[in-house]
Amino acid sequence: MPQFDETFEGPLAGVTVLDLSRLVAGNMVSLQLADYGAEVIKIEPADKGDPLRHWVTDGLSLSWKVYGRNKKSVSLNLREEAGKNILLRLVEQADVMIENYRPGTLEKMGLGPDVLHGRNPGLVLVRVSGFGQTGPYKHRPGFGTLVEAMSGFAYRNGFADREPVLPPLAMADMIAGLSGAMSVLIALREREVKGGDGQVIDLSLLEPIFSIMGAEAAWHQVTGKTRVRAGSGSTTASPRNVYATKDGKWLAMSGSMQSMAERIFKVIGRADMIDDPKFLTNEDRVKNRLEVDEAVGGWIGTRNLEECMEVFERESVTVAPVYDIEQIMADPHFREREVIVDLPDEEMGTVAMHNITPRLSGTPGGFARPAPDLGQHNAEVLGRIGIGEGDLAKLKDDGVV
Repeated sequence: MPQFDETFEGPLAGVTVLDLSRLVAGNMVSLQLADYGAEVIKIEPADKGDPLRHWVTDGLSLSWKVYGRNKKSVSLNLREEAGKNILLRLVEQADVMIENYRPGTLEKMGLGPDVLHGRNPGLVLVRVSGFGQTGPYKHRPGFGTLVEAMSGFAYRNGFADREPVLPPLAMADMIAGLSGAMSVLIALREREVKGGDGQVIDLSLLEPIFSIMGAEAAWHQVTGKTRVRAGSGSTTASPRNVYATKDGKWLAMSGSMQSMAERIFKVIGRADMIDDPKFLTNEDRVKNRLEVDEAVGGWIGTRNLEECMEVFERESVTVAPVYDIEQIMADPHFREREVIVDLPDEEMGTVAMHNITPRLSGTPGGFARPAPDLGQHNAEVLGRIGIGEGDLAKLKDDGVV
């Protein structure tokens, strides 16, 4: 079982990040940086902390345990001038700052980019919002659900005769978080190589999720049509779907390459489909995908999952079983690669969570510390800017920390 090691120094050691964000997207940005050794300091409201702490299951803040790992916590009331002044002093020593206030709020607080860069010209400022810092929707609430709806994702997800389906997770936030972490490294690299100043990163939730939607705009431009929902099928490749097995389980298949589609037809005893004009090319198969699914699903439906997997793996057909989390945690591949790790936890003994990804051969990430208690690092971090024990006590009495 991996252990936390506060002496861990990853490839981002020496990079200091102030994370003022709340909930998911900003925490995903800072998690990627923290996992590789950046010092991420959560700047949290002194009364309740990051709302992510309050996503509770059976009294346990599981999301915080996962996405707060490797970070430090400073409690700070930014409604107080003293709190803002402390933040500005911390900014002077930071490389990156992340915030996800509604556009314009930081400026109203007297903490706009001009003020921050006046204190630290090299600061990389990540501004997370639902729809971006510009445009007619910039002031709308920036929840991922709204973006998942407006990006076209929900419209494409689900079945044609049913309602559009939102993802059952914070997908837009997570995608934006990964995109944001990459953008931070680009900005730091530019500053390092060219000796330039810091810059502002306008990170909306909308654009990263739209960027993974495929060639939707180009397809509409060429065809003048709108793609319909296809369930687990595909409007770009066939055979591709989830098929029920005889024993009530599910198997996913992708035959997007011509050679793979032909191999599938041979395996299911339908080699005649290879030269049939209705299934000759991928475009033909997509047009007639219901017939393709009937043939493939019919073969799979007469066999148990284990038998299907044995045949398809022997013939090198691209399939996989549909797993739930219990099956994931028991699977030998997941276990051998430690896709899930058990880390020490004071409340639970150990807590299961995803491992650090991606895996670098020379400079891997590491586990430095568990998710912090609110304000756990006040003395350590604020001590760097000359706030001693007595000052800290007074600031606490005054409701600043």
